[in-house]
Amino acid sequence: MRCPGQDTRYWKYDSIYDVKCPHCGYKVEFFKDDTSKRCPSCKNKVLNPKMNFGCAAYCQFAEQCLGSLPEEFVNNSDDLLKSRVALEMKKYFEKDFKRIGHAVKVARYAEQIAKQEGGHLGVVLCAAYLHDIGIKNSEIKYNSNAAKYQEIEGPPVAREILKKLKAKEPLIDEVCEIIAHHHHPKDEETLNFKCLYDADLIVNFEEAYKDKELDKPAILKKTEKVFFTEAGKNISKNLFKV
Repeated sequence: MRCPGQDTRYWKYDSIYDVKCPHCGYKVEFFKDDTSKRCPSCKNKVLNPKMNFGCAAYCQFAEQCLGSLPEEFVNNSDDLLKSRVALEMKKYFEKDFKRIGHAVKVARYAEQIAKQEGGHLGVVLCAAYLHDIGIKNSEIKYNSNAAKYQEIEGPPVAREILKKLKAKEPLIDEVCEIIAHHHHPKDEETLNFKCLYDADLIVNFEEAYKDKELDKPAILKKTEKVFFTEAGKNISKNLFKV
């Protein structure tokens, strides 16, 4: 079966469009599945700015699909990077579906918060997918998944994954810094940290109250006290109807 996104039978009127060449301004016609084209005027390569690879986070054929992309597109696209990070996280945790599910939920809320608060989606989403990546080695080395061990073991694994995917050094450094203290906020924190922290809190709340009767006053009090962002507070309040 062919991927529906690439099958022309499913295409709509906006599946073919013009993109202005960044080098000379000439309009280059793109089909939505074109990763890049040569500008007919100046002959420079033009990347398709509308290409979306969000499906790479879950598609079983992602590696075959992604392997055919131009290297510069792979290296420079935050959207593609976070999808590839999600894929690497799932491969790393193998059949640990509980932790995979937790990371995916944190990323979902982190994206909502970052979009509302103005965080850097590349940093926030990579941190969200990898924030608990140190658990596996913590349990092997210390027979514990305590927060302090996660924060020790997480950054080296995250750095290895991000380097493998050729992420930029500043992004790698910031993501690893967030992971290294994601359970223990400092007195002053970056916006990107706050987006990840609040998203993790929301999912932890969900998991803690999954099979319990909701203490709405306590949840409201805790929400007002521990969340950094207004977006995080609002998502929590709406989720628990407090």
